[in-house]
Parts: sequence; C-alpha cells; structure tokens
Amino acid sequence: MKIGVPKEIKTNENRVGLVPSGVEVLVHEGHQVMVETGAGLGSGFSDERYVAAGATIGPNADVTWAGADMIIKVKEPIAVEWPRMRAGLVMYTYFHFAADEPLTRAVMKSGAIAVAYETVQLPGGQLPLLTPMSEVAGRLAVQEGAKYNEKLFGGRGVLLGGVPGVPPAKVVIIGGGVVGINAAKMAAGLGANVTILDTSLDRLRYLDEVLPANVNTVFSNRHNILDAVRDADLIIGAVLIPGKKAPHLITREDLKSIPDGCVIVDVAVDQGGCVETIKPTTHENPTYFVEGVLHYAVANMPGAVPRTSTLALTNATLPYAVKLANHGWQEACRRDSALKLGLNIVNGKIVYAGVAEAFGLEATNVDSVL
Repeated sequence: MKIGVPKEIKTNENRVGLVPSGVEVLVHEGHQVMVETGAGLGSGFSDERYVAAGATIGPNADVTWAGADMIIKVKEPIAVEWPRMRAGLVMYTYFHFAADEPLTRAVMKSGAIAVAYETVQLPGGQLPLLTPMSEVAGRLAVQEGAKYNEKLFGGRGVLLGGVPGVPPAKVVIIGGGVVGINAAKMAAGLGANVTILDTSLDRLRYLDEVLPANVNTVFSNRHNILDAVRDADLIIGAVLIPGKKAPHLITREDLKSIPDGCVIVDVAVDQGGCVETIKPTTHENPTYFVEGVLHYAVANMPGAVPRTSTLALTNATLPYAVKLANHGWQEACRRDSALKLGLNIVNGKIVYAGVAEAFGLEATNVDSVL
C-alpha cells in the first residue's frame, strides 16, 4: 500500500501522523511511505531521519495526498485540504465529526473512507487511540489553568497549591475518565483542593482508591455541579461520549454564579464542549471572557507539546495502521472489532450512529459496507 503523511496545517499544530520508527515498520511490511517535506520538524524529526527509515519525501501536500492509498494524519482535514480527498482514499486520523457538520458533509461528498481515531473502541469500552492524547490534555489542562489563573492573564490571581497560611485553589473536574484522572493527578500534585465529578459510582470508587486525599469524589448531577463550581478557581471540562456531541453541563446563566476570573478549560471542545459558552480557540488566541469567566478552549491542546504528543499518539496508532495497510480497510475491520468501530464515513455513507444522530442524518449499518 502507498501511505502518505502530510504536514499538519491547522494553526500551531506541530504534531505529525507518523514517526520515523513507524515508517521503518511499515516499509518492513512491504509498504511505500511518502512524508511531505517538513512534516516532522515541529516534533523534532527531520526529513533525513524519514529517508533513513525508508520513506520518500513528497515536495508538497498535493503530491503527498495524490500518491497515497491511505493518508495518516493527526487532525481532521481542514477546508483547504478537502479538495485533496477522493473516492476510495482511506483517511486515518482524528475527525470529531459530531462537532463539525461542514467537515462531515465534505467527507461524505468526497467518497473517502474515514477511520476516526477517537471512536476505535475495545470491547471493554476503552478508547485506545484517544487515551494518549487525553492523558496529555488532562495534564496540560491543569498546567494551562494554573498559568491563566495568574492576574496577568485575567485570572483570579490564585496559586493552585497555596502557601502555608493561605488555602490552595479549588479545582473542579467534570468527568472522571482519562482526561479527568490525569487532570486530578496533576492538580492534586500541585497541592490544590480537587473535586472530581462523574455519573458512574464504580468509577468514583476507583478514583477514590487511586487518587490522593486532597481529591474529593462527587456524584455528578445538576445540583452537585452547580454547588461545586460556585467557588471554583479552575474548572476542567472532561466529559466524553464517544462519537457524540458533549452535553452542556454548565450554561451561560450558570456563569453568573461563578467567581470573576475563574478559569474554565474545556477539553471536550473537540466534541462541542460541555460548557454552553465554549467555542474553539487556537494556541495564538487561546482565551476569551464570558460573564467575567475566562474560557480556554484550544481545540488541539496536545499540539502545544508536540514532541511528547506525537510519540504518545503514534505508539497507539501504529499497530492499527499496520493492520489497515496489510489487509486493506475492509478486511482489517472485519478482523478487528475495535477498528471497525473507527469507521465513521464510507463511500458517502455515515456508518457511525453518533455522527448521524448529531445532524439528523441517516446512519448505514457498518456491516453493509464490509
């Protein structure tokens, strides 16, 4: 199979879809890999390293896309890349379709096959290709939240860990999944007073066992969320429903009861966000205020630490990329039930129910395309 790795062109996105060691694995399996020139520089991988691993270097994006049977990326294709999509092309990347109807319709129109990292799901419910970036984003959410709590950036001027004689900040984390537990570890490690909310009692029991004593677990419902955020210094949105839009758990009206300068970091922004007033921002312009509350909503947070993020991501994505390349997307998905759940759009048809539901469109049974 011919595999293309284009340079990411979303604002301040420095990750890359494949590292040189991944190229080496795919070439060893008998595949051809073309990496667009400069694609790996933001993550610290030179063209020379890709060539040494067995790749050829594409002079530009058009050549890299046109010569590929499968494209491996990090972020969803943005509008300028849509004309490069075509019928039969396998695109293996994050898509987050449920929060982006124009992208959904563009991929449908193209006839391409969209395999979405974020919906590949193991029988136990784990999301193996979302997990590494959720780990990065959860930890980074606290790092960014601590920074933007500084008065210079418009925050309350609160040090997360406090000092002797002065209480620490209150951090509220809505969602106890991978993002939530990693955020809790970081915030607790800095000495903050942490409250983490989730709707699963089993999950709360687990969190209570593994997290330190300065993390309080609370059952997530409307009353408890409002009670928790009323005096918060940092709120982290960490709710995920695979393949679907995130529910709005904090409304615009709720912001009036939250302290001025409180920071909200909504990691769920890729899926529409769990705060009603959230909208995607960029690393260049990451924040804005609504009702006196500072919103941080960078849609590609792990792109701020591309070296760590790229290595973590490709550790997880490469084995599935090898399956897709070795067997073709249909046979690979027939053999692997987790990978089959990654199929979102095939030949113009939506085959993932959550995406169809988001826009009131018809969903096609995935087995009919296999």
